[in-house]
Amino acid sequence: MSSFVIGGIVFACTFGGALIGMLLRGYLPEQHLNAETKDVIKLSMGIIGTMTALVLGLLVGSANATFNTQREGLAQLSASIVYLDRVLAHYGPDAQRSRETLRRSVADSIERIWPDQPSEERSTGGTSDTSGRYEAVFDQVQALVPRTDAQRALQGTAIDIVKDIARTRWSLFAHQGGSISVPFFVVMVLWFTLILAAFGLFAPPNIVVVAALLICSSVLSSAIFLISELDRPFRGIIQISSAPLQNALKELNK
Repeated sequence: MSSFVIGGIVFACTFGGALIGMLLRGYLPEQHLNAETKDVIKLSMGIIGTMTALVLGLLVGSANATFNTQREGLAQLSASIVYLDRVLAHYGPDAQRSRETLRRSVADSIERIWPDQPSEERSTGGTSDTSGRYEAVFDQVQALVPRTDAQRALQGTAIDIVKDIARTRWSLFAHQGGSISVPFFVVMVLWFTLILAAFGLFAPPNIVVVAALLICSSVLSSAIFLISELDRPFRGIIQISSAPLQNALKELNK
């Protein structure tokens, strides 16, 4: 489900709750709308509002942590790729095949994660198997036959870097689906709806009140929209830039 759909659902629920509250105002007996009742409902909505603010803060923190972790992981991955290419370049001509495979795997990764931002080196022949390409780099590095102690040390370093790249890649893919569960969103929408319904219940039915409740619903839905966008950093409008991998690709095989 896209962030726009989630935001639209939140807006419909919250503004619908406000309208329902305004409609109930005309059907409830007067004794249910007296000052004592209003005080109790205000206290109840204050508790719900406090809990909503706390949970909303947790959601923002979790989504922002996911976004920053993925962004830092991508930067680390890009640096490791360039470092691996430099190590293989120092190894000598025997590692040229591994460097070419590494370059193709980076280009495939860019086109797979950011299909609207293709790399300069487009792959051919249909869908690419990015994970297979990275595994091929590992196999090719292991298959190298060092002739000197320097090459032997470089091979060991390259193998360690490939392992680090593999761990970082799978960590990025494992968190690609987001960290916030659906029940959190459902609870937040329910609390938002209750608060807006309480506002509508005791608000005079005029155009200014409707406009205020409309703006309030828009703000709440936009907050959930932003949280959903941050929680899925490789999709939607707010997404991590492919610049680190693009820059790494330009540095390969120089």
